[in-house]
Amino acid sequence: MHDIEKFLQGFQQFQSKYFADDHALFDELRQGQHPNTLVIACCDSRADPALLLGCDPGEIFVVRNIANLVPPCDSDHHYHGVSAAIQFAVLNLAINRVIILGHSQCGGIRALFSEPISHAQQSPHIEGPDFVSKWLSIAAPAKERVLKAHCLHPLSTEQQRHAAEMASIINSLHNLLSYPWLKQAVEQQKLSLHGWYFNLQEGALYAYSARADQFLAMISGVTHPNTLDSW
Repeated sequence: MHDIEKFLQGFQQFQSKYFADDHALFDELRQGQHPNTLVIACCDSRADPALLLGCDPGEIFVVRNIANLVPPCDSDHHYHGVSAAIQFAVLNLAINRVIILGHSQCGGIRALFSEPISHAQQSPHIEGPDFVSKWLSIAAPAKERVLKAHCLHPLSTEQQRHAAEMASIINSLHNLLSYPWLKQAVEQQKLSLHGWYFNLQEGALYAYSARADQFLAMISGVTHPNTLDSW
């Protein structure tokens, strides 16, 4: 019950700020939303993109899923929640920027390294389909890339996960370009793609540089390096 009361108090603070003190914002938002940025973030409770980026309501269109993954374009007749949200953001909202926001200590990437990932794999702890393992198979190329890059000098398990968290962001950036209408918008310079990494240990924010092929600090942590190896 304590948590519920906290949520209600939080909503009252939100109500006071946006419907009493600063009603102009929601006077505009009642007419519709016009965000210019799509953020694809993780479900992790420590990595709320609106909180991390200091955004007001209406500023960013957000898709959250386990491990902030982007599936490749698939034309089958199954349900595609993430792909549908990307399509809506690009074609209906005409956003001009996509940010894939990953983070350190990602549970999804940890699970990727804890056991083999297979579409057919069933968890012994649940009955029915294992949705998590199937979803995380999207990031399998990132895991393979890390293991291949360091086959001669293997990394520790922690280092592998850390490298894969960033490699997975790059993999998702590549998957975005498998959507023909999104790729066209990028080629027409109507849309830019960005890969960002929030380091929980440092409190720092990094961005992937394709030219440098590594993550460079945009907001550095205190007394920490300004670059992160991609894998």
